[in-house]
Amino acid sequence: MRELFYVLGLFIVIVIGNCVIVAQTDMKPPVPKKETKVTKIHGYELKDDYFWLRDKKNPEVIKYLEAENAYTESYMKPHQAFADNLYKEMLGRIKQTDLSVPYKLGDYWYYSKTETGKQYPMFYRSKKQNGDDEQLLLDQNELAKGFKFYAIGSFDVSDDGNLLAFSSDSTGYRQYTLQIKDLRTGKMLPDKIERVTSVEWANDNKTLFFVTEDDVTKRSDKFWKHTLGSNDNTLVYEEKDELFGLGVERSRDKKMMFLSSHAATMREYRYLPADRPDGKWKIVLPREKDHEYAVDHYNGEFYITTNRNAENFRVVRAPVADPSEKNWTDFVPHNPAIKVDDIDFFKDYAVVSEVENGLEYLKVMDLKTRRAAARIATPESVYTTSLATNPEFDTPVIRFNYASMITPNSTYEYDFKTRTSKIIKQQEIPSGYEKAGYETTRIWATARDGVKVPVSIVMKKGTKLDGKSPMLLYAYGSYGYSTTPSFSTARLSLVDRGMIYAIAHIRGGSELGEKWRQQGRMFQKLNTFNDFVDSADYLIKNKYTSADRLVIQGGSAGGLLVGAVTNMRPDLFKAVIAQVPFVDVMNTMLDASLPLTTGEYIEWGNPNEKEAFDYMIKYSPYDNVKAQKYPNMLIETSLNDSQVPFWEGAKFAAKIREMKTGDSMILLKTNMGAGHGGSSGRYDKLKEVAFDYAYALSQVGITK
Repeated sequence: MRELFYVLGLFIVIVIGNCVIVAQTDMKPPVPKKETKVTKIHGYELKDDYFWLRDKKNPEVIKYLEAENAYTESYMKPHQAFADNLYKEMLGRIKQTDLSVPYKLGDYWYYSKTETGKQYPMFYRSKKQNGDDEQLLLDQNELAKGFKFYAIGSFDVSDDGNLLAFSSDSTGYRQYTLQIKDLRTGKMLPDKIERVTSVEWANDNKTLFFVTEDDVTKRSDKFWKHTLGSNDNTLVYEEKDELFGLGVERSRDKKMMFLSSHAATMREYRYLPADRPDGKWKIVLPREKDHEYAVDHYNGEFYITTNRNAENFRVVRAPVADPSEKNWTDFVPHNPAIKVDDIDFFKDYAVVSEVENGLEYLKVMDLKTRRAAARIATPESVYTTSLATNPEFDTPVIRFNYASMITPNSTYEYDFKTRTSKIIKQQEIPSGYEKAGYETTRIWATARDGVKVPVSIVMKKGTKLDGKSPMLLYAYGSYGYSTTPSFSTARLSLVDRGMIYAIAHIRGGSELGEKWRQQGRMFQKLNTFNDFVDSADYLIKNKYTSADRLVIQGGSAGGLLVGAVTNMRPDLFKAVIAQVPFVDVMNTMLDASLPLTTGEYIEWGNPNEKEAFDYMIKYSPYDNVKAQKYPNMLIETSLNDSQVPFWEGAKFAAKIREMKTGDSMILLKTNMGAGHGGSSGRYDKLKEVAFDYAYALSQVGITK
């Protein structure tokens, strides 16, 4: 028997064998040691007392994180039964044994199943849409045995239907291993490739093109060709520019392979006929500063979605022989009021994904009859819609997804000829759901510079706007990513208890077009934080909630957001949930060996340049912690996170505890067996949501 004793304040943890006995007297938070590291740059001195927490191989670091977890668990212990009840409630809204909408590819229909009690889906195919002769392709539950975490990345079947190329990550570090399964025999082939980030079959059913990442920076930098049965991988292209990453894909008509080199504000594409895998890759358009474009192939021509002379993008046609700008013909002209997000080609049709005034639309173009283009109807004023999985090129129908904050996730089938839609599956809620009992709306908050910021809201019908309602306000606001007003069964546990849920669509996302994105990045990044603060102020002034009833939440770059605004206006929030937060901006962006850093120099700035440093230091959450009253905070990290290292949140929590005045409670919770997205199993993930919501509700006095 081994015994380990350690004392944190008056909190004693005794570990005997595998049992943990907690004896609590007057529990105090763990206090990490200080080892000051000083970084001198541009006339500044950055002092970091907790730099040592970066080393997860150091047993002291693990012991400290475990002590923090014990402290958080002790604090939340009075609410554990509440969290358990929330979990059961959320579980009751999920159809645990379920089937995804089958999609057609070649001779088969592909779909996945979930079964009650199993964490992961099972992947099937059948030659009949009803699944009568189904074939099990992968059982993720079996693959995950022995692992705390297991995620499937790529899932790509060869054109002849014989081979499945799939990748998996068993740590949460987003480090994927590519394997190939022979679907005729059910056996795995010996081919096994590490660190694969994207993969695509050529038309010969034996050649795989794939991209791998650097083993330190995780930048997708090398592009390879692999022939089945061969032990050799041929390097086709290496991306040397640290701002760029690579990705490979094939056009839906299976005529063309594309290799993209992508940076935050630049793109470059190479192409190769998909039936000539041994051919030479050629450049579509050479990379140029601030030129973003994407390429597809249809009917012997390239279709290029470009921001050249089109801030919100347009689509042009160009001959494959010479796709240079002099040969462009407008296909979807630029409209300053409408952003072109994407275009998808089918045999006789094109579907344009558009955004206008913060709302998504799907516009269908008939390329055969040339009748006027038409948008697919959307029945609500606040919603989200997008194309579903549609791999077949020659098809009379397509699927699209639709939801709102009160309409469950729905899949529709759209008939190209009749231009009619029919619902083929809507998310079932076994415990019951009455849409009429809720309402959703979009309001416009006025930011300090006069800009109107959209805020999507869902609440129980009849909620009084008297300032007494609790609210959870969420936002992201980076990378041009738009946070859509989607549906969540778990969120009902908040709304049913009288909590208003709101999403602030702040600058930095693309909800209002490309200008919205550009006004929230680089040297305009402060707009992102100001928009959030001003949206919160607006909601309070208009009696949706009050400062002592307002909880805010954000993850990753959204964790940067909530960290920054908490420094700026700690008086505005009752509590903060910061998930895998990017809060140690300066230390991270000064370390080019860390994943993501170099590729984000043109998203945040390169602090090795003084102008960028001077701007970024204004908002970096870790560097702006000061002696002031802070709201209660729950800071969550994951030990195997490759996107935002666990130590960012850990250091942030330690520094706030050290510097803050007042009696606010700062909690740190680290998932010791997962990565950026938290747990991989659906039940484990739901328990994490229940924990977070129990925290949010208890902060505003709701405990049952």
